[in-house]
Amino acid sequence: MGVWQVHGRAVTFLDPAWAGRNYRVQTAATVVSGLGNAAAPIATAFAVLHSDPRWGSAEVGYVTAARTVPLVVLLLVGGAVADRLPRHLVMVGANLFNAGSQGVLAALVLFGHPSLWALMVLSAAGGAGQAFYAPAAEGVILQAVPAEHAAKAFSVFKMAVNGASIGGAALGGVLVAVVGPGWVLAADAACFAVAAALRAGLEPEGPGRSPSRPGLVHELLVGWREFTARRWLWAIVVQFGVMNACVLAVEAVYGPVVAEDRMGGAGAWGVAMAALSVGMVAAGPLMTRWQPRRLLLVGNGGVFLFGLPPLALALGWPLVPVALAMFLAGAGTTVFVVGWMVTLQQEVPEELLSRMSAYDSFGSFALLPLGTALAGPAANAFGLSGALWGCALICAVLAGLVLLVPEVRRLERAVPEARAGSAAGPGDGAGAGVVEAAAVTSG
Repeated sequence: MGVWQVHGRAVTFLDPAWAGRNYRVQTAATVVSGLGNAAAPIATAFAVLHSDPRWGSAEVGYVTAARTVPLVVLLLVGGAVADRLPRHLVMVGANLFNAGSQGVLAALVLFGHPSLWALMVLSAAGGAGQAFYAPAAEGVILQAVPAEHAAKAFSVFKMAVNGASIGGAALGGVLVAVVGPGWVLAADAACFAVAAALRAGLEPEGPGRSPSRPGLVHELLVGWREFTARRWLWAIVVQFGVMNACVLAVEAVYGPVVAEDRMGGAGAWGVAMAALSVGMVAAGPLMTRWQPRRLLLVGNGGVFLFGLPPLALALGWPLVPVALAMFLAGAGTTVFVVGWMVTLQQEVPEELLSRMSAYDSFGSFALLPLGTALAGPAANAFGLSGALWGCALICAVLAGLVLLVPEVRRLERAVPEARAGSAAGPGDGAGAGVVEAAAVTSG
């Protein structure tokens, strides 16, 4: 993987020294699977809506919730497994499992009349695979670059992945409208298979990580102790536990329903989701150059933008301003996530990365099943507009509340020379260090 660099009028393509083989392979694999994953939620939502004319936001919410339940329940196990076994093999196994589950789902949609229960079971299978993939993947990318290049490396990684999301969401929306959701789900299964093949070529990590260590329960307890020792970490995880439920309800349930009712269908929502990814990419170059001293304070500024999409939908705006709101929310996501990944690498010892990531993801995603399952009933009770107003308000309030935690406001970027000291002890960082929580990770 390389980075474009401009010198006057000459443009060269450089392969920076920090972009090692594992970084390049993991980025390429995530781009491939990201193409399918960006299209899959759109395809799944419209597969539900097209399967039975009586189905609406409630059924879309149930299918989405079915995916998030095993994702939440199995995340901690997935994190502990990824800290005991070779992470690249955990990712390969998870990708192959997801390729199979998405392939079966695609076949049902293409050649049958799937029941709601069948859609929910296969959606749950996808979430189970993701629970093992996500902690291993974060551990690999955090290990793949030296600390002094972390901000630039993570920004380039996010730009590449979000670029794939732009194409996947836009193309997915169009393909759902043209050829139907089944073929889009089949393409997602193929993307998982290709990603698994790429990740099979990752170089194994160095010695020192072996399954012959204390038991799984012991390691989970150690991870919990380290997680709760960092107040800035669990404060933001609690924030995103509620906020992610609102964001997913908007993106996976309310957005497709609004698009179907008054924006022209799947193609329009594909454009809106692509705009979200465009915003993520657009903020990437800024984050490769800008290195704010207070990582979490600045990052949380981007979180205030998360409430714009539900606000735009609640106001009944047409596609263009809705897409602009999604763009701004995407930019805010990159501002937050880059700072969060830098602080994870800065503050968390390598041997704890996957477990800490799993507790992070577990807390951040814990309410996703409840949020998506209640999305339909909430729309029925308060009206679609009222539910969207509620999501916008919750996002704004939570972005403000987390700033009441002093560590979130004060934690600073460590200078490169201090890296060894800042990571030396697992208890460091509660008051002087720093560290994601943002979205359901793609495989």
